Amino acid sequence: MRPRALQAVTINATKGVAMSELIAQSGGAAPLLAIFTDFDGTLVEIAETPEAVDVPADLADQLDRTARDFNNAFAVITGREIADIDRFLAPLHLPIAGAHGAQRRRADGTLLEMNAEISSTAEAIAGAIRPLLDEHPELILEPKDGAVALHFRQAPELEEDCLLAMQAAIGTHPEFTLVPGKMVIEARPAGFDKGSALRAFMQEEPFAGRTPIFIGDDTTDEDAFRVAQELGGIGIKLGPGKTMARMRIADVASVHALLEGLTQIVAGPHATNNFADETPVLADTTAH
Repeated sequence: MRPRALQAVTINATKGVAMSELIAQSGGAAPLLAIFTDFDGTLVEIAETPEAVDVPADLADQLDRTARDFNNAFAVITGREIADIDRFLAPLHLPIAGAHGAQRRRADGTLLEMNAEISSTAEAIAGAIRPLLDEHPELILEPKDGAVALHFRQAPELEEDCLLAMQAAIGTHPEFTLVPGKMVIEARPAGFDKGSALRAFMQEEPFAGRTPIFIGDDTTDEDAFRVAQELGGIGIKLGPGKTMARMRIADVASVHALLEGLTQIVAGPHATNNFADETPVLADTTAH
């Protein structure tokens, strides 16, 4: 059965839409939802280094509640490795697509095997980049199983040097492609992106037959916005910037409020709303 499409809430983009309004408009006819989110910059604030991220003490509990409320149809789709997310959210183990989909753990806990050749190529790319880090120790190399990220947040003036080095590193590896993000350039296998990961989840239980919502903040999230909307759902972009997402949300705190509010939709129109009605949470990117 094809999931019922979500209609974009028609609102004034300068005012946004309060959580209570979203719940009221959804009423008892809200479709079954599958919720997908990015991690850095969406569930947690972006930090100076990948390891410096500050994970709220109650985040794992909140995500556990959200997952249970949506019959476990909740997944994180991130550029980080699955092991990183598990460590940050311990003891919670969610369905996760890591390294932009090059790694994926299904809702039943099955971890899809990484292609050994892809892993070996990623190691070779990381090795080719290391001389640049010897010259500029303020850069951060993040090797992953199947991908490589080069962070220049602490040296933004080196963006072009990083790009040239990454282009040279993948020059003999046409099976890899470069993807720019927020103060980072990532080499990942061609054919893997957050959109393909979302589509793969949507073909499996408990996501199949539901309507997807994807929340993210970066250019690497655009593929997931596109696929979610192709499948009748909605992409929600956090913060400013050009996007194909149909809706926009202000900040990480608003994402947490939105997740809580979506559980209100599941509970029905008589659920208690714990959010300030005057607080704008969402804005329609299609409004003029």
